[in-house]
Amino acid sequence: MKMFCPECGSTDKEMVGDVCIDCFLKEFQMLELPKRIEVQICSHCNSKLEEGKWSDEFIPEEEIIFRALERNVEVADEVTDENVSLEIKQIKGTIATCGVEIVGKVHGTEIEESHETEVKILKTVCPTCSKVQSGYYESVIQFRADKREIKSEEYDKADEIVERTLIKQSKKDKLAYCPQIARLKEGRDYYIGSLKSGKKVAEALTEEFGGVIKESPRLISEDKSTGKGLYRIWISVRIPEFEVGDFVKYEEKIMKVTSIGKSSVVGEDISTNKKHNIPMKNMEDIELVKRSSEVETTTIISKSPSIIQILDPSDYSAVDLEMKEEFTDYNIGDEIKLIKIDNYIYLID
Repeated sequence: MKMFCPECGSTDKEMVGDVCIDCFLKEFQMLELPKRIEVQICSHCNSKLEEGKWSDEFIPEEEIIFRALERNVEVADEVTDENVSLEIKQIKGTIATCGVEIVGKVHGTEIEESHETEVKILKTVCPTCSKVQSGYYESVIQFRADKREIKSEEYDKADEIVERTLIKQSKKDKLAYCPQIARLKEGRDYYIGSLKSGKKVAEALTEEFGGVIKESPRLISEDKSTGKGLYRIWISVRIPEFEVGDFVKYEEKIMKVTSIGKSSVVGEDISTNKKHNIPMKNMEDIELVKRSSEVETTTIISKSPSIIQILDPSDYSAVDLEMKEEFTDYNIGDEIKLIKIDNYIYLID
């Protein structure tokens, strides 16, 4: 018994379900596409809202439109070997008129279809940019010096480090910014958008100045939806009292500071010329005994293979000191540097 098509009465054509292939194709639509698609993008950073989440990448507007089309095109299961073409025909204001063409096979028959839709760009502000506009911050870097005032050139250097670090961080963190700097008598407070970038700034400051980092979370409010506390982190960066060239005492050794790094201080024992690495975590045990500015100059009045005699610059009395190898090339009448610590005179090469 031959099947016949109830639509056209044909009995000699391939049947698809209850109708012939020709009648099926008359009503069949290869793809579904909304007549209007709305896309939310941030007017500040061009990130896009997709499935309730904001993308972090900057996407050109045309790419946003093409992606919106791709996400909203639904090809029917019966279509095989399909080839879908997308076209932006016109952009007028925030509305793009777009065309979608599809060529494919349905039950062995190749057909093509054209559709038109509009993509409307809805400009809004993403949560991150909203935070930036409101001056939001998650961390505060407290830049301080231990037992001394910070010099103006140190402030200038710190400002430069903060700016440079945040520019680098901004490539992967949109909250890498500094909405406020508090200039206080005791130091600087740098307000940093994100905690992650705040920690990077603190690390960069200690790489330049040395010092110790301590974090102190402070509860600012409570998230009513979760009941969890919302915290801001105060990060203390305390740089050493001493500077390169100063003289310090550590473990009963008098040393001249030759370098200050993120994790250690290098000092040269002025009695033995031996260098020592002091962990920065032991900063509180390093005692400043003399500033580099307190180095004095005196005159050699006598020398022998074992003794070098100088004038004490405080009272011009003659002082005999043990001759060391580094002073053998000095001659009578030459000027030589010294530092006096605990009433003992050390010659400085």
